Amino acid sequence: MNEETRAVEPPPYYLVLLHHPVYDKNGNVITTAVANMDIHDIARAARTYGVQRYYIVTPLEAQIHLVEKIVAHWREGYGAVFNPSRKEAFQRICIKASLNDVLAEVAILSGKEVRLVVTGASLSDNVINSKSLKAMIMLEDAAYVIVFGTGWGLSAEVLDRADYRLLAVKGPSDYNHLSVRSAVSIILDRIWGR
Repeated sequence: MNEETRAVEPPPYYLVLLHHPVYDKNGNVITTAVANMDIHDIARAARTYGVQRYYIVTPLEAQIHLVEKIVAHWREGYGAVFNPSRKEAFQRICIKASLNDVLAEVAILSGKEVRLVVTGASLSDNVINSKSLKAMIMLEDAAYVIVFGTGWGLSAEVLDRADYRLLAVKGPSDYNHLSVRSAVSIILDRIWGR
């Protein structure tokens, strides 16, 4: 087996799916609804690419309870028996009310300085690419948190807090409206794929 195909488990890093504060199509800061497909597909991608924890962030109590119910079904309910690999992926899910809650928990869990990496379809200035991010995660003694936004992207409040901005996913055309779960999978594969 050569170096290109050998599996290498990454150091702990974390992923956030942020539902607030994000923009709507008119540029207003809103809270988006959690989508069941995002819970499932991103959990599976997170497990595949070695994410330590996958945080779903929403301040809405009703949404938190909904996510808890869905997650419990696949961790402990009939879903856990029916689909053990889904159960394994769902073990990485944590639900938080704010990005601050996530960053505080990661700092405690890792015992390291937390580095915030943001993503977005329109990011093009002062960005790093996937290879640079991989090198930093592998070599630096820090806890990396990669944040993906819902709706029409992360608010300026979140972008301005970032230590790094990751180069946007771009295809060969000008069309650029991927689902967040597609963007997560593409970005994780660009960082860790072999």
